Amino acid sequence: MKNFIKEFKEFISKGDVMSMAVGIIIGTAFTAIVTSVVNDIIGPLIGLILGGIDFKSLAIEVSDARIMIGNFIQATINFLITAFVLFLIVKSINAMKRKPKEEPKEEPKEPEIPEDIKLLTEIRDLLKK
Repeated sequence: MKNFIKEFKEFISKGDVMSMAVGIIIGTAFTAIVTSVVNDIIGPLIGLILGGIDFKSLAIEVSDARIMIGNFIQATINFLITAFVLFLIVKSINAMKRKPKEEPKEEPKEPEIPEDIKLLTEIRDLLKK
């Protein structure tokens, strides 16, 4: 049992689990921001443009069953708006990141020939003549 508890402590204290936990917490907080942007800003603007159309009340009645197709349509529209807002946020964050400056590439220089090799080359050339 002690070994089991020790393994569990090691698992919990690993960086992967901690990173995942932090990511989930940050994601939850970010979700609240995106939801607010969609519900409090974008949604009312679209409502003004569409003349206040609300799909939630749209339903199909089959016998005694009431199929709330409007809820599905509204959820789909909310998803698309949320995805678009999230896309814009990520795009703007990526644009704010600094792009690393590329240093100008130097042309490769030919290796410098040592003096003794130059002298030997001259002697060789003279001997060939």
